[in-house]
Amino acid sequence: MTESKPLGTNPIAPAPTGARTADDVVTPEVVAQLTRGVIGSRRTANHTPFTGAKLADLPEATPADVATAFERARAAQGAWAATSIRTRAAVLLRFHDLLLERQAEVLDLIQLETGKARLHAHEEVQAVAVSARHYGRRAAAHLHARRHTGVVPVLTKVTEFRQPRGVIGQIAPWNYPLELSIGDALPAFVAGNAMVMKPDTETALTALWARDLLLEAGLPAEVFQIVLGEGPVVGPEVVRHADYVSFTGSTRTGREVAQGAAARLIGVSLELGGKNPMLVLHDADVEQAAAGAVRACFSSAGQLCVSIERLYVHESIADRFIERFAERTRAMRLGNSLSYGADMGSLAGERQLTAVTRHVEEAVAKGATILAGGTARPDIGPYFYEPTILDGVEPPMAVYAEETFGPVVSLYRFTDEDTAVEAANATPYGLNASIWTRDGKRGHELATRLRVGTVNINEAYASAYGSVQSPMGGMKDSGLGRRHGSEGILKYTEAQTVAQQRLLPLGPSLGMDDRKYTAVMSRALRMMKALRLP
Repeated sequence: MTESKPLGTNPIAPAPTGARTADDVVTPEVVAQLTRGVIGSRRTANHTPFTGAKLADLPEATPADVATAFERARAAQGAWAATSIRTRAAVLLRFHDLLLERQAEVLDLIQLETGKARLHAHEEVQAVAVSARHYGRRAAAHLHARRHTGVVPVLTKVTEFRQPRGVIGQIAPWNYPLELSIGDALPAFVAGNAMVMKPDTETALTALWARDLLLEAGLPAEVFQIVLGEGPVVGPEVVRHADYVSFTGSTRTGREVAQGAAARLIGVSLELGGKNPMLVLHDADVEQAAAGAVRACFSSAGQLCVSIERLYVHESIADRFIERFAERTRAMRLGNSLSYGADMGSLAGERQLTAVTRHVEEAVAKGATILAGGTARPDIGPYFYEPTILDGVEPPMAVYAEETFGPVVSLYRFTDEDTAVEAANATPYGLNASIWTRDGKRGHELATRLRVGTVNINEAYASAYGSVQSPMGGMKDSGLGRRHGSEGILKYTEAQTVAQQRLLPLGPSLGMDDRKYTAVMSRALRMMKALRLP
């Protein structure tokens, strides 16, 4: 086993000559443009993890400001819902094109606000473009009125309509500030809703940029309100005024959001934490699995809900796999420039760095071994931490069961697949999993035994997450509801059934008394079963 090496294990990706800086990107003119119409009677600021320096002064909302934002959105929602689905979908398709044309602008903002590598920032552009295309093309099919068989065929005509809920309250996290804000907002808008969004203040410029682009694509400005401020202050106000709440964040805060929504009898969708497993079976391609593990564990510095934090490897290939995985991990280039070339960027801030450091140091103190990484890198930036592989992790180490949400993965060996599945399921969380095998049938069999919302075979997370016609979300403490697919848009609607009775009433008629009517209905019910009617 290889011990961690001193500072400098992971190389630094060189910044190109003349690379853009925060001052080049976040100018006073840009901030003024992006904050037009944003309600906030106070001021706040956000910062870049690359240096810790302030990026912009921004409007901060009070509870009264949040109420005003909802009033504006509610006043505009009716007219927006009255437009045709085709008109609303066209906004998404224009947004899709504008996003791809002007992606360099938002890539700069995502990097500056999150600290992630540019390649990982581009994953957000890809995800939002796919979502815009899907709902732009398929919204009408998801939302169209549906005919159903009535209680008495022919005599009862039944139609199911989908009505928008009204004003959606969205609370979005800092780690994927484009995808987990706008990606979730698009189906809400095309379903005819307005929205009041509370993005994390530290990544607000990305959400504000996307709002500006949506307005350019044709979305009415009042339909989309953004409010900024401290989560404990602004978040509960969003829940208090919304007709439905969409939340992505920690399980602890998700429970509070759910309680607030339950008190008002409104719906809620929650994507929460994860302690996601990856299983490398005995027949896996070791080289592909090692490369996949790097993406699985260290994309966005491990700060994504579907990131892998537990890695189970079959004993027969464990030594070869660990050697290749550790080699690839130590070779990862860390970087802080607004350009391609770095394999991993920074943690988002002091809180994440503290959590990662605590988990690694405590594990080592209790007997775990560092196979790669395990070192902070202040020589690159204040919150950089090397991608880290731990061996020998076991309870009661915090990293064994707690979500780290950083570039740290724990390795475990197994000889029996049933034992590996049992270990993978032995967590309160159930968001994402990954299985690596040459036997696709066996992979699917094992996948159905994992208590998680998405399973990727021979991929880390992108194959399931990017397949937007299919639902994505968590089981157990990882959340409620789904994004993507029909569930991702229908959750923003209320089902309405309209039943029209024709010719005869559903009661005694044509001279029948109660006894004769019930006898006729009983015969009719038996006949409908015999005819195999639904």
